[in-house]
Amino acid sequence: MVFDQSLGVIRMRYRFGVDIGGTSVKAGVVDENYRILSRGSVRTPDTFEKSMKAVADLLFDLAGQMGLSESDFSCAGFGVPCSVIPGTGRLVFANNTNWKNVSIKNELSKYLSIPLYFGNDANCAVIGETLAGAARGKKHVVMITLGTGVGGGIIIDGKMFAGGDGLGAEIGHMPIVYNGIRCTCGLSGCFECYASATALIRQTKEAMAAHPESALNAWAKEHGEVNGQTAFDCAKEKDPAAMEVIDQYTSYIATGLGGLVNIFRPELFIIGGGVSNAGDALLDPVRAKLSSYTLAYDVVGSAPVQKAILGNDAGMIGAAYLDQMN
Repeated sequence: MVFDQSLGVIRMRYRFGVDIGGTSVKAGVVDENYRILSRGSVRTPDTFEKSMKAVADLLFDLAGQMGLSESDFSCAGFGVPCSVIPGTGRLVFANNTNWKNVSIKNELSKYLSIPLYFGNDANCAVIGETLAGAARGKKHVVMITLGTGVGGGIIIDGKMFAGGDGLGAEIGHMPIVYNGIRCTCGLSGCFECYASATALIRQTKEAMAAHPESALNAWAKEHGEVNGQTAFDCAKEKDPAAMEVIDQYTSYIATGLGGLVNIFRPELFIIGGGVSNAGDALLDPVRAKLSSYTLAYDVVGSAPVQKAILGNDAGMIGAAYLDQMN
């Protein structure tokens, strides 16, 4: 809140939180209690310049709906699906939009005069969960998101880990298998190749081909396209092939988390993304296996593993408060 001398009253200050994705842009007006008071979305246009104009228009529309102007906002924060060079607001490469080496800060400054902050979308998600979600009150947190790829963010001593070059942690591209599957990033054996929803779907299809008698094949005939929940649904029915898929998949996740435990010693792991909707069917085996990959687990234990609770809101809340966590 700020004191308005002209009116002699204390005024609430608001923040814009924006989550820019390959198919849509989601934005919200966030208050000082981390609540999203108004929200909206638009489809992501086909060019960078059009997208930035659409973002600005969306923000002005949200403010207008609440009877606010730009002066009522202390800042705007933006989560983007790639690394951002600190200070410059220059995107390194967003492969799902094909934006490469462009300055989002310069482009948005054509429309917005308030301070602008930028961060990786997974970093924004862990900030949101730390401020207002599953990790509220924690100072050492690691979050992974299991979607089309694997994203992640790390909070150390209450601040976002950015590293020496400021580009943060690319947890999805941490190698976990020597000379493993070729990743879309150009590297081999990345965590993403084994722990993403895309990887889970591939593993499920491989099991279907190896076990044509399995419930996985019957599920696919009834429901159509295989997805990240197929194996979990069939495992509920004790289908051996599906249970094998889940066992393999959760072992890969535990492998990656074990490495992160040994390096960062977090207070809490958070798992988000579409696959996390499987709940304890995913989390329980990961928890059980984590000891096999954690140094001196029998003496010092490991961080608990919990599901993210804010969903898509985490990215908007975290983006709105990027300035406080960097």
